[in-house]
Parts: sequence; C-alpha cells; structure tokens
Amino acid sequence: MKNKLKKWTLFDMALVLFMLFVLVITLYPFLNILAISLNNAVDTAKGGIHIWPRDFTFANYTQIFGSNDRLLQAFLMSILRTVVGTVTGLIASTMLAYTLSRKDFVFNKIVGLMLILTMFISGGLIPEYMLIRNLGLINNFWVYILPMLLSAFNVIIIRSFMDNIPKALEESAKIDGANDFTIFSKIIVPLCLPVIATVALFLAVGQWNSWFDTYLYARANENLTTLQYELMKILDTTNISAGDITSQNGQVIANQTNPQSIKMAITIIATVPILLVYPFLQKYFVSGLTLGAVKS
Repeated sequence: MKNKLKKWTLFDMALVLFMLFVLVITLYPFLNILAISLNNAVDTAKGGIHIWPRDFTFANYTQIFGSNDRLLQAFLMSILRTVVGTVTGLIASTMLAYTLSRKDFVFNKIVGLMLILTMFISGGLIPEYMLIRNLGLINNFWVYILPMLLSAFNVIIIRSFMDNIPKALEESAKIDGANDFTIFSKIIVPLCLPVIATVALFLAVGQWNSWFDTYLYARANENLTTLQYELMKILDTTNISAGDITSQNGQVIANQTNPQSIKMAITIIATVPILLVYPFLQKYFVSGLTLGAVKS
C-alpha cells in the first residue's frame, strides 16, 4: 500500500511539473511581448528582455496614441462593429441553423449543400468588390456587417448542436399551442447557450481583428476607421529606430521608441480586449464545441 501511494505521489508530482511546463511555454510569448512593450526602446535594442522589463516606461504606448488623434474614434468604431456584427451574426446563424435542423423543411438538403459549397468555392476579391460597390456599401458602416453576416462553419456548428436536442420537447410545445417562433425563442435558444457563446466568440474575434475590409471599402471615410486599421497604418509607416541617438553636453538623448517596441505595444493593444472577454465565455466555449460534435 505504501509503495502504491508512493508511485501515485511521484506520478502526481510529474504531472504537476509537466502542467507547469506547459503553462510556462504558453504564457512566455505573451509575457515577453508585454515586457518589451513596457521597456525602454534603447534598452530593448540591447536584447535580453524576457518576462520583465528592465527599464519600465509607457513611452511606446504614448507614441502610438500620440501619433494618431483618430485612435480613440477608431477604438469606439471597432467596439461598435464588433457588438453589432456579433449580435446580427448570431441571430442570422441561429435562425438558419434552426431551419436546417427541421426535418420537415423541404429544401433542407439543397440549402445545406449550397451552404457547404461556400466553404470550398469563392468568387474572388474582384467580384466581391463589384458586388459590394453595386449594393452601395462602399464607405458605409454596413459593409462591416452584411458580408460577415453568415458563416457556413458557424451554421454547421449550431445545427449539429441542435440535432442533439430531443424532438420530444418541440412536439410537447406544439401540443401546448406554441408556434415555431415560440419554440425557437423559448426552448431552442436557451438550450443552445453553450454553442451560441462559442459562435459569439468566433464572430467577435473575427470582427475585432478585421482591418482589410476597412482598407478596401471604407478608408475614404474617416468616421469608419477601425482600431486594427489605424494600428496597421502606424505599424506600416513607423520608421523610428533605436539608432536615432544624439549627444548634447555629454547627455545621451534618444527616441524612446523603435519598430520592435511599437510592434509589441500594438500587439498588446489589439489582443487585450479579446483576452478580457474570453474567460467569461470559456466554459461555454468548451462545452459548445464538444456537445455539438457527438450524436446520441
């Protein structure tokens, strides 16, 4: 019994050490980026920054926010498009998934096949641009919402989850006089909260990280600029180097930013909002991906 207990203790210790190792290699890249973004640029050029800044400073972030007076407006626009895009995308994807999950829907297979084909076949950038232009969405806020309204992948995930819901619930609701919309809103949606949270995270990340659509369709309208697009412009145009050092009366004067520091600060600015949201959706995210993948 003592030998058995000793073996389990050694196994537990080995497991704990392994999980700590996984934790370290997972967190290290992010901590390294954070440390470089908060470190003096001239000192960063010397190298050797790991998970803690040697010369702490907010100069890198000051440079980013000070170099673009539209950054706050772009931040608010990114929040707006993320919220609106996520809500509308969830409504459209969930309603379509519910329709396709109904066995009495006559065109179930045809619509499902057309939806799947969109995952493999694309019209290309030029036809897409011509379509958006003809719809009058150029320099329009809805250019952020309508093209990303539906995703075949998200619809399939939600539909797979709905297929696991007992049909007896719908049948009993119909006997009580509930119509299809009541069944959808009062029964199906509450039971699908895990997968809805999962898809919401997918949509929010996609909307938040998107900048190419701003570059193509909305860059002429300054009111529609987004955070990712503005940060991309800063990253693309910055030419500050740590070698810009001059001496005056024996004192070293240097720019407090360089391209590496700017890149790391931009990465933190773009990543932190999503990281703050993810912990609240994690439990739904895990269950939403697993429960909808297995049919009973």
